[in-house]
Parts: sequence; structure tokens; C-alpha cells
Amino acid sequence: MSNTSSTDVTKPVIELRRIYDVFWRYAIYFFGAVSFVILLLIALFILREGYPAFEKIGIWQFISGQRWDVADSAFGILPMIIGSLYVTVGALVLSVPLGIFSAIFLTDVAPKKVRKIIRPAVELLVGIPSVVYGLVGMLMLVPAIQQIGQGSGDSILAASIVLAVMVLPTIVSITEDSILAVPNAYREGALALGSTRWQMIWNVVLPAARSGIIASIALGMGRAIGETMAMIMVIGNSIIIPDSIFSSARTLTGTLALELKYATGIHWNALFATGVVLFIFILILNSFGILLLRGKTK
Repeated sequence: MSNTSSTDVTKPVIELRRIYDVFWRYAIYFFGAVSFVILLLIALFILREGYPAFEKIGIWQFISGQRWDVADSAFGILPMIIGSLYVTVGALVLSVPLGIFSAIFLTDVAPKKVRKIIRPAVELLVGIPSVVYGLVGMLMLVPAIQQIGQGSGDSILAASIVLAVMVLPTIVSITEDSILAVPNAYREGALALGSTRWQMIWNVVLPAARSGIIASIALGMGRAIGETMAMIMVIGNSIIIPDSIFSSARTLTGTLALELKYATGIHWNALFATGVVLFIFILILNSFGILLLRGKTK
């Protein structure tokens, strides 16, 4: 009789848990679908607003054109594409070695007490608003570059340095996770074969974490090319093809931020077409990074 009573009590509990699991499963599916739909609607809106510019100007003429003149209805974004690429590459040249070696230091070199101090300090960089980075660059970095270079100091070099600091936490955190995911047996085996600590890190740990490191660079690149406010404050915003690291330039995001407020007609459509190009570029970079991260975890 007691067994029957126990079974009668357990069945409702099991049924309630099953209903609870089913509810949250479908809730997760629903919110995931909503996120995808929102992204799709954003993409469709940008494409709808930018399509008239592609139709009137031509896709190739729009992308390869070197002249952006609102008064003359001339819209070519090649100088902005080159400016965005120069700044992004410059930022990665500065941040990738620093980020990778910082991650190595945190995972395989630093004492535990030092690690507890440095890791939160690196993560704190994420929470600093981009306008603060731009302000520091404008008041300290630009005058310093003006003393050693040419022009006003608002340049690709200043933008690259500011951007390198901004993408550093992304590269450090993902690279650190990738290195920590390497089994300790790899390290122990390399040391047992007579490798020094540096040989073990360089020849065993880094190759094993390669896909995660590349993913961190790809995601950092996506973060860099989408930055706006800090770039506006230190790059000079000249619509020219830069010929040195001391030249002024303008990025794709900077053009959107500076001109969208007063744009009308074909100018409005050209800015949204610029957004389409930027959207596709960032989507490709982020997708590449996510695929590499998934490959690393398999």
C-alpha cells in the first residue's frame, strides 16, 4: 500500500518537471528565433534604403569610386574602405602580438597572485566607453604624434593606437581561453621530452590553440572595423586615400555618423549603401571567427 502511495505522489512531480522542461525549451527556441528575425529585419531595412544608390550609381562604381561629394551627387566609398582597412590592420599589428603574449603570460607564466590582478585590469578595458578612448587619444596622443610626424596629428597612426587598446581585451580573453583548453598532457609530454618552458609554449601550446587564436583575431577585426566615436575624434575625417600613417583619413562608420543626420535623397541612400557594405564585411568576419571557435571546441 505504501508503494502505491509513493507512486501516486511521484507521478505528478515527474509530469510537472516534464512540462517545465518543455516550456523552457520552446521559450529558448522562441527568443532565439526573435533574435534572428530582428537581425534579418535590420538587414532588410538597410538593404531597402541602400538599394536605390546601388541602382543609380552602380555597385562597382560605388565601391571603387574615389570621390565623395554631396553637392555634386558623387558617391564613391573607396577612400573610406581603404581608411577603415588601414586603421584596422594598424590596430591588429599593434594588438595581436601584445594580446597573444599577454594571454601566454596569464596562462603559463604569471604567478596566481599576479594573474588575479592583471586579468580584471584587462577585462576592465571593455567597460570604458569609446568616447573616453577618443578623448584620451585626442588630448594626449594626437599632440604627441604632431611633434614627431607631419600635419595636425589626427592620423591613421593615432586611430590605430587607440583602436589597438580597444580590441586588446577581445584578443586576450579568447586567446587565453584557447590556451587554457589545451590539455595539460601536451605540456607535460613536451617538458618530459626535454623542452624548455618557452619551447613547450611555442611549439606545442600555441599550435594546439591556433584555431582559437585566429578566431580572436577575426573577432577583434570585426570589433575594430565597426568602431565609430573614437575614430571620429582622432583620425581627421578627410575623404582622401592616405599615403602614410601620418595621413588623415575617414572610416566607413565615421561617414555614417557624421553625415546621416542631414542626409536626404540619394545622399541618404548612399549612406545606407555604405552601411550595407559595412554590414556584410563585419558579418563575414564574425562568422569566420565563430566557425573557428566552434571548430576548436569539437
